[in-house]
Formats: sequence, structure tokens, C-alpha cells
Amino acid sequence: MPIAVDIDVMLAKRKMSVGELAERVGITPANLAVLKNGRAKAVRFSTLAALCEVLECQPGDLLRFEPDGDAPATMP
Repeated sequence: MPIAVDIDVMLAKRKMSVGELAERVGITPANLAVLKNGRAKAVRFSTLAALCEVLECQPGDLLRFEPDGDAPATMP
């Protein structure tokens, strides 16, 4: 998937556990794990906003684009 999730990086910087983040954001640890491991198909803006608020970061600190070899780099 061309979108990489860097929640682990922010958790390490904030010295926070997955369980603590899930509780403070208001989602289950299982759902956070799906997002954290890059298996999520979508994320709600409200969840992204809550993650950013709790981790004191910007969306770009959590998500980044990594083009794969099959996809064109730009839109036609």
C-alpha cells in the first residue's frame, strides 16, 4: 500500500504505549493496531484529529506516501 503509517515513531517519541494511546483517543487497541500496522483501508478524520491531538503532532507525522512500482507518480 502506498500510504505508510508511522504511529510507532510517534509513540516512541512520546514514550506512550499502544494501550494508553487507544484509551486517550477513544478507540479499541485492536482498531489502533490495525491502523498502526498499515492494514486499515480508511481512517476517519475525527480519529486522525484525535491521534494528532493526543500525540501533539501533525497528520504528516503519522502518514506518508510511498509510491509503489506499479502506480504512476503523477496523475494524468
